[in-house]
Amino acid sequence: MIMKGQKISDRYQIIKSIGEGGMANVYLAYDTILDRNVAVKVLRGDLASDEKFVRRFQREALSASSLSNPNIVEVYDVGEDNGEYYIVMEYVEGKHLKNLLKKRGKLTVPEVIDIVLQITNGLSVAHDSYIIHRDIKPQNILILDNGLVKITDFGIAVAMNATQLTQTNSVMGSVHYLPPEQASGKGATLQSDIYSIGILMYELLTGKLPFKGDNAVEIALKHLKEPMPSIRDEIPEIPQSVENIILKATAKNPKNRYADAREMHEDLKTCLDDSRKNELKITFKYPESDYDDTKIIKAVKASEKKEKAKENKDIKEGEEIIAKKVSRDSDSQNKIIIILASIFVGLFVCITAIVLLIPKLTSAKQEQIPDVSGYTVTEAINVLQDAGFVVSDEQREEASEIVDAGRVTKTSPAAGAIRKEGTEIILYISLGDITVEIEDYVGQNSSEVKGRLEALNLQVDIEPKVLDEGEDPNDYEEGIIIDQSVEPGEKLSEGDRIILYVPKLENKYPNFVEDQYSISEVEEFAEDYGINLTIVYEQTDEYEPGTILKQSRAAGSIVVEGAKLTITVASEPNSDIDDPSTGEGLE
Repeated sequence: MIMKGQKISDRYQIIKSIGEGGMANVYLAYDTILDRNVAVKVLRGDLASDEKFVRRFQREALSASSLSNPNIVEVYDVGEDNGEYYIVMEYVEGKHLKNLLKKRGKLTVPEVIDIVLQITNGLSVAHDSYIIHRDIKPQNILILDNGLVKITDFGIAVAMNATQLTQTNSVMGSVHYLPPEQASGKGATLQSDIYSIGILMYELLTGKLPFKGDNAVEIALKHLKEPMPSIRDEIPEIPQSVENIILKATAKNPKNRYADAREMHEDLKTCLDDSRKNELKITFKYPESDYDDTKIIKAVKASEKKEKAKENKDIKEGEEIIAKKVSRDSDSQNKIIIILASIFVGLFVCITAIVLLIPKLTSAKQEQIPDVSGYTVTEAINVLQDAGFVVSDEQREEASEIVDAGRVTKTSPAAGAIRKEGTEIILYISLGDITVEIEDYVGQNSSEVKGRLEALNLQVDIEPKVLDEGEDPNDYEEGIIIDQSVEPGEKLSEGDRIILYVPKLENKYPNFVEDQYSISEVEEFAEDYGINLTIVYEQTDEYEPGTILKQSRAAGSIVVEGAKLTITVASEPNSDIDDPSTGEGLE
């Protein structure tokens, strides 16, 4: 067990545990050589003893360390220390998409397109080097407070792939995103990642998974056999272009999918454009069954011949039976009636027995959920699995004055509840008795302070405060804290609230031209402050299309709600862009 303060390879000093799962434990550590915080993922003990797994783990992690992209969590180092195999990665202060979904339920279409654009951007770099992630799911996607998305667990997914199907607590988290070819035992390709992204898109938009089941095998079979549900049945207003992307990504036949992440990325970039509003529903070039058509035809014809021969034989036998029946005497008829009656009675008894016994034979055994509070996560997983339950990949955290940090506080369903074997159990992990000592934040940026405090699970509000009479607004900056509701030195517990006060200043127009604002940023500014915006296009070959050339309100002038603002935007010479002020195309 890795302890707080312990050094790995005489370099990475453990600060605290930040995650514990079926495959590995993750720690926040301090790199004493490069003076930075890092995340250290240490292989679980039983996997570390598997030499084949360790070799693949090291090889694939080293391969992933060559990837460099803002949307990929960077791998810094791979090593071994006293039998502990580890990966050192970039430490990202973000939340998993799974956590975001739990909080929000589902996301908006523009949010999902932005997230998936970032995921495919990161995967494009990997796919260019023919590196396959193999385990795209919400738990492996981090999102920062500023909206930046990062893919994690690159390089260990392939090694995990060799063992996860034998680990109940791991497969349930991944099988929901498992491509049909992998479900049928075939190897993963670049297009396997594409399928998982398509499933992820569906989940982000609807808040639920397209295929569900009581166990991993049932879910895998649905990926193989059942058609992808139409997202427009769930969200009728969603553009057909977006559904087409999901359908193409999740095609059963890899030939019908995008070739790689870059191709999908390019399609996503235009899916919300007006030009694609009336797009027709996608049809596939190749059969989704991916079977050999000639074999199917031969099998059908053979079956038809067999059925025809059987039919002729049955007719002939029937005619003979009828002829014999006509010649039989009454005694023979009575014997037949007795025999038939016996058969019917026997069938009735058998059917009754089946109806009564099958539910008893097939119903799952009921078990009491063990109390694992106070256990380590690994101990809790072992106890629950031994009792016949499935441990969810999802883990929840909560503060506890009783249970030490990193240990289990409770389960959902609760300990003592009676549930069927195979029921999924969620573990709650203690964050310890968390208290935060409040500092003096006056003079600091409110957004930065808010982010730091919310990371400590405090509730933070930013409110404008009217300046006292005689105070000069020019002495203050927008967004800089001038007061706070909790005095420095006081301690708050998880969930407590603090208000950060910023000066209430008169809003001023920025210099849209010199500061190189985009049209969308100006539109957002106008919407925020209730300004009536008009965009006029001017044809020119001196500036790139979309460049803001002029603004009708001087930079630095006071913003008044309801005021009119006109910006002049560069367009290509001889373009047909509509002038919003006239509603006519420019000639």
